[in-house]
Amino acid sequence: MFNIPSPKPPLAERLRPTTLDEVIGQQHLLSSGKALRVAFESGEPHSMILWGPPGVGKTTLARLMAQGFQAEFIAISAVLSGVKEIREAVERAQLILTTAQRRTILFVDEVHRFNKNQQDAFLPHVESGLLTFIGATTENPSFEVNSALLSRAQVYVLKSLTQADLHLMLDRACLSELDALRMSDEAKDILVASADGDGRKLLNNLEIIARAATAKSVQEVDAAFLAECLGDSLRRFDKGGDAFYDQISALHKSVRGSNPDASLYWLVRMLDGGADPRYLARRIIRMASEDIGLADPRALRISLDAAEVYERLGSPEGELALAEAVVYLACAAKSNAIYSAYNQVRAFIAKDQSRGVPEHLRNAPTKLMKELGYGKLYRYAHDEPHAYAAGETYMPEGLAEINWYQPVPRGLEIKIAEKLSYLRQLDKENREK
Repeated sequence: MFNIPSPKPPLAERLRPTTLDEVIGQQHLLSSGKALRVAFESGEPHSMILWGPPGVGKTTLARLMAQGFQAEFIAISAVLSGVKEIREAVERAQLILTTAQRRTILFVDEVHRFNKNQQDAFLPHVESGLLTFIGATTENPSFEVNSALLSRAQVYVLKSLTQADLHLMLDRACLSELDALRMSDEAKDILVASADGDGRKLLNNLEIIARAATAKSVQEVDAAFLAECLGDSLRRFDKGGDAFYDQISALHKSVRGSNPDASLYWLVRMLDGGADPRYLARRIIRMASEDIGLADPRALRISLDAAEVYERLGSPEGELALAEAVVYLACAAKSNAIYSAYNQVRAFIAKDQSRGVPEHLRNAPTKLMKELGYGKLYRYAHDEPHAYAAGETYMPEGLAEINWYQPVPRGLEIKIAEKLSYLRQLDKENREK
């Protein structure tokens, strides 16, 4: 028989901290007197949710918690597990408590992937004290975790690792695990930047580089060798989770804030990282309607044209049209009057009764309808002075005119406001006759 050596654990696993003092980053939680440090030193574990981006130490902290409290550590992934695995974890925790008198920490990775029934399955055992629950999530727990479970767990917000944190991790890895692998300062900076705060990504990419350097007998890794080994892995964009929506939010708010440079920055950041340009085009169209509206109706047309140009040209040529649209939107006059009026009317209709169409506004294509008076008193606007039927009503009977749409004093809406004011004056004069 052959002796097959056990596979070497990944670099990220080999470098996993074994004590709290070895943890890199999260000093806002782990420094002396800070919340998680106090929790570790209390001697009493409590249920918690560790919320933060990938690769910042959520699993490591859960393992250290179990180690510090001499508790059994059971880890399940919400991606791969269901109610069956939860039941097995509960049974194992009961056995450990009975036979070894040890408490159990149940670590649920990506807990936001569990549905309500799955979260409810272990809730009673958290309440009874059989399990101390530690959940890890990259999504906002306010949206993804049941309120009953959320109320029983302290939420700790973890932050992306800083560049200083990642440089420290990189140097530690090269010294202790990679035979002092040498890298140029430029290569280190690129590798750290590409990790974008994710320690696991940094170490995984570093391991790829180290293997390639050994295979090709490279003495020192430079920027060119880095690009050769990693290629698209150097992209920094997170296509899912809070980071994605944070960057979309930054783009939208930069356009709304009339800052073309910041708008371009966030657009290019996302394109550079691999965001779908079609998705960005849809968001740009939305911005034109929500934040510019009738203050500059050309903004919507330019946004639609940019989306069409991208469809015709693809990347990278079509992306210039998206950049043009974003800059135009940022520089355009702003109005949310349409957006505000639309939302007000939606809210009103949702609560209001169902009202009939007034008879004078009804169509009368048949003799019977005409006999019933449908459309009889309707005034054809084009036959009226100024092509406006002054004093005419268009709302359902019993519903007073409501001025939901309020033009802003910017761009074309200045002219719109002047026209509406003039028409309302005609209405007033008609009523006074």
